[in-house]
Amino acid sequence: MTQRWFRMLLGSILLPLLFAQVGFSQSISVDGVPFKGDKNARVTLIEFADYQCSFCGRFYRETFPQIEENYILTGKVKFFFRNFPLERSHPQAFKAAVAANCAAEEGKFSAMHNRLFTHQEALGPKDLLQHAKALAIESSKFMRCLDSEESAAKIRKDLADGQKAGVKVTPTFFLGLTEPSDPKIMAQKTIVGAKPYTDFREAIESLLPGQK
Repeated sequence: MTQRWFRMLLGSILLPLLFAQVGFSQSISVDGVPFKGDKNARVTLIEFADYQCSFCGRFYRETFPQIEENYILTGKVKFFFRNFPLERSHPQAFKAAVAANCAAEEGKFSAMHNRLFTHQEALGPKDLLQHAKALAIESSKFMRCLDSEESAAKIRKDLADGQKAGVKVTPTFFLGLTEPSDPKIMAQKTIVGAKPYTDFREAIESLLPGQK
């Protein structure tokens, strides 16, 4: 029993060190997920976030514009957004996530995404309908989508994938490399929380071609 306990203890110490030394990476699917940037960009940034999360809102307002300007619009990085609504603390986040996906079906994901983070105080059912109207999305179609089980299932898949990847808080970010035809990203770096732009810049630069 003592020897078994010692082997378990030794493994718990050595395995993390081994993973760190060999550059342990993780595969995360981005199949069918809306994205910004050049589809051929190899460096990929995935955000798992919650539309009612104040820290996610801070990242959207303060940090994302710099990442978008310097890396996404220049074709160096493609950015994927995945939903991770924390329903216990943010009861309106799940439906807000569904609303964004419903807007995506009309080709208006980015516009709805921006509205939801700009108006985090207005995420109730009536508010979501008003957001859809402001984007010229047909009301009855939007409401059917908002209330459908199929739409909810897509959010639950995001949640399941996030939990599998180890997401516990929002926002959580994964950075890695991918190919245009590959629906998965090999995540090599993780950033947890609304960290400053400099943290993202350092992580992105380390993955850009010619930086290693």
